[in-house]
Amino acid sequence: MIPVTAFAGKTVAVFGLARTGLAAARALIAGGARVALWDDKPASRDAAVAEGFELTDISRSAWAGYDALMLSPGVPLTHPEPHWTVAKAKAAGVEILGDIELFARTVNASPEHRRPRIIAITGTNGKSTTTALIGHICAEAGRDVRVGGNIGQGVLSLDDMHGGAVYVLELSSYQLDLTTSLKADVSIILNISPDHLERHGTMANYVAAKRRILLNQGKGDTAVIGVDDEWCSQICTEITAANRRTTVAISASKTIGRGVYALDGLLYDATGERTTEVCDLKRARSLPGRHNWQNAAAAYAAVRGIGIDAGQARRALMSFPGLAHRMETVTILGKVRFVNDSKATNADAARQALSSYPKVYWIAGGQPKSGGIEDLADLFPRVVRAYLIGEASEAFAGTLEGKAEAVRCGDLATAVQAAFQDARASGREAIVLLSPACASFDQFADFEARGDAFRAAVQTLAATHSTGNAA
Repeated sequence: MIPVTAFAGKTVAVFGLARTGLAAARALIAGGARVALWDDKPASRDAAVAEGFELTDISRSAWAGYDALMLSPGVPLTHPEPHWTVAKAKAAGVEILGDIELFARTVNASPEHRRPRIIAITGTNGKSTTTALIGHICAEAGRDVRVGGNIGQGVLSLDDMHGGAVYVLELSSYQLDLTTSLKADVSIILNISPDHLERHGTMANYVAAKRRILLNQGKGDTAVIGVDDEWCSQICTEITAANRRTTVAISASKTIGRGVYALDGLLYDATGERTTEVCDLKRARSLPGRHNWQNAAAAYAAVRGIGIDAGQARRALMSFPGLAHRMETVTILGKVRFVNDSKATNADAARQALSSYPKVYWIAGGQPKSGGIEDLADLFPRVVRAYLIGEASEAFAGTLEGKAEAVRCGDLATAVQAAFQDARASGREAIVLLSPACASFDQFADFEARGDAFRAAVQTLAATHSTGNAA
């Protein structure tokens, strides 16, 4: 745990008592602060009490007595409308911040010899894989690395800092909205495409949130920016012209005069006087497809930015084991491979998985995002049959009509069973792909719970079929 000393002797209201909120409460208490904890959900309050926390109904409190509001990232800050805690904090002139800001202030207040290196990653898609990949490379290179943020552990639950540590942090737009003081040694924006607009209101607001990862960088720091979409390309042009930091462009679709890029799986480093081939990513089993080549380019550029040797980075790229719920092979039953891509919570993320296989038995659906799956029409010829679940079933069936056969299955277990029967009956090597292109909240707590349910359903199949071979 990282004790937060910036509010020692002060009182902080903490709203949202899931992983982030409780971790922040522990860190604030360890740093000498008083905390007032609350959540709108009775189950979350009960869980906090079960862990020994005392609760304060801050809806009835005099907010003038609070020095800050620590807001969990899932709580609306501006859209579709500010949460009641936000309104009360603003009316009382109380500062609103998140756990990443608490971490940043702790780092900034630390003596030089205790300040760690920080690599911060954001983007619409690929940030979890890139974060895990950077963590893997750092570990293989012998660095004392801690990985967290929007992936795995909350940042304040990670081991306390020292000068030799490297914090590799995945940051969502929600977290960045609540962050002002973070100064990352390496900041990464992988890509930007429309997402979470119900939370940010407009695309301009969403892009602005992503750009906040670049705040406070200066000479000696590095910004790694994807240039395969128009929003990131514009950001790269603007910050390169500003010349405040070292900017490294990355691409998985074109040659770059100065940067890191991958073409047909070959990774090139063009940051020096001459371009050198780093490795053939097609040999990296856990990094298939062009989207993963962009992730690899970003990871390579980032670790080079903190001084890790190119050879060490190359070897670690080849040994990366992959990320749970992201194009993860669960098992193989006979000729049928089951791939868990539950983390594909929007159409753009699902595109990455669908593009990686010539033919798929596709399980899709859940709580739909704006635009549905209409943008995936060019990939529908790859869909042998779609198995639709959740709230999006009817809308997705309408989009697929006349373009790909679709079956309304309702729930995930039914979809897995139906997809397996069809894939096995084909007699050919086949992929059953869970890549929902939707949020999970209609049927599951989160995408991880959805991916775990997929694994469980597949394991049930494996138990009844002697042809299974664990992958």
